[in-house]
Amino acid sequence: MENLSNIPLFSSLDAEEGERLGRACLWKDYEAHELVIDIDEETTEVRFVVSGIVRIINRFAVGKEVILCEMVPGDFFGELAAIDNEMRSANVTTLTKTRICIVPQKIFLELIEKSNEINMKVMKVLAQRVRTLNMRLAEQSFLQAKHRLYAELLRLSKPRPGNPDQRSVSPPPTQRELAERIGTRREVVSREVNALNKQGIFEKTRGALVIVNVAELQKRISDAWDE
Repeated sequence: MENLSNIPLFSSLDAEEGERLGRACLWKDYEAHELVIDIDEETTEVRFVVSGIVRIINRFAVGKEVILCEMVPGDFFGELAAIDNEMRSANVTTLTKTRICIVPQKIFLELIEKSNEINMKVMKVLAQRVRTLNMRLAEQSFLQAKHRLYAELLRLSKPRPGNPDQRSVSPPPTQRELAERIGTRREVVSREVNALNKQGIFEKTRGALVIVNVAELQKRISDAWDE
């Protein structure tokens, strides 16, 4: 049912109000690899991922792209444009079949104004995004590409089932995707991944990239910050 209260940010709404507001929103289905929002669009709606996965990409005038993150059900984007009426600051593309709830700016602003709970949830999300961007900016400024790669692999990884001392990245990203995440060339990522394989720190398995020696990667990142 297209009920706004089923979206985590608006879970405090009662079912009747959620249904009423849901009728004022647009619920749209996308195929995989379909553009949702392009950078510099002059739209102010806030979009919520109902199902599927989307990727947020920052594209620069020189033709470079940086992958900022992926968003999953419950996540939302476009809140900055809704708040300040400026143009979109990133490109959003689906990775899988995706359903999105498009909430008009007026409804979004009214809800965060009248509900302290919703307001606080939005502020916490924005605060976390600022912290994440600050960390990535620091890494870009002070760490070599190989150390940025180590940090990104750890961020993407999850504990490996059946082996708590190891972590895995599944599905495995392409070398190009990893390069776009850390702002470097694919050839740099290829060289470093091969080096990690030879050193026994990292290995490729069917359907995953496995970090065999998590402690060593963490130590290398820590040492790099101390240099």
